[in-house]
Amino acid sequence: MTDVESPAYVPGHGLLKGRTAVVTAAAGAGIGGATARRFLEEGARVLISDAHARRLKEYETRLAGEFGRRSVTAVPCDVTDEDQVRALFETAAEEHGRLDVVVNNAGLGGTAELADMTDEQWSRVLDVTLNGTFRCTRAALRLMRQSGGGVIVNNASVVGWRAQAGQAHYAAAKAGVMALTRCAALEAAGYGVRVNAVSPSLAMHPHLVKVTSAELLAELTEREAFGRYAEPWEVANVIVFLASGYSSYMTGEVVAVSSQHA
Repeated sequence: MTDVESPAYVPGHGLLKGRTAVVTAAAGAGIGGATARRFLEEGARVLISDAHARRLKEYETRLAGEFGRRSVTAVPCDVTDEDQVRALFETAAEEHGRLDVVVNNAGLGGTAELADMTDEQWSRVLDVTLNGTFRCTRAALRLMRQSGGGVIVNNASVVGWRAQAGQAHYAAAKAGVMALTRCAALEAAGYGVRVNAVSPSLAMHPHLVKVTSAELLAELTEREAFGRYAEPWEVANVIVFLASGYSSYMTGEVVAVSSQHA
């Protein structure tokens, strides 16, 4: 898509040493997978989850080979299913005793003009992207309220702020994630839980290539000031910051991970 080189990969600095984290939609090469890897590099124990059980198992095996079997666990979970969400967080509590960080990365996109959009298209995107974030945030808050602290990081998108044709369902869902983040942060502050979100513009990964035309990807890339898309690990770096003690006074914030022109 672009000839501009990405920056050098940033090594870990132990920012999450000893912490336990859950990362949803973490199978494969997208933001969730990059976040799980970055968390492991920063010293965390990570429970990865995804609706795609086979890909999830493959990624668990790969990460366990690099970081050790005790560092990573995989639990399949469809965030549209409350029973599966409950089982995911029960497993986290049983295996690790407490839950320090949750990254709500699960989301679903697609392109459809509003006049031609079906109820099923609208509802499916909202159920995965917004309702799924709600279900996981609720489950996480119930655990963190008991343990007396924690961090939740949600994955939003710049389309929650900026209009894009064909993205009404996705934009509405991501704007909802932003509002959910702010409200949850106010409710959770009293028991030591911080809730923030990242808002990426364009992070390239294989799934995005499959569901987005080459023409649209080229147009979106041209909007970026650096003339390139973000690597998923660049978004993960900001998630690490929000999960770490370096952001201890931040809650209810939505941090843009973007080089789009002002």
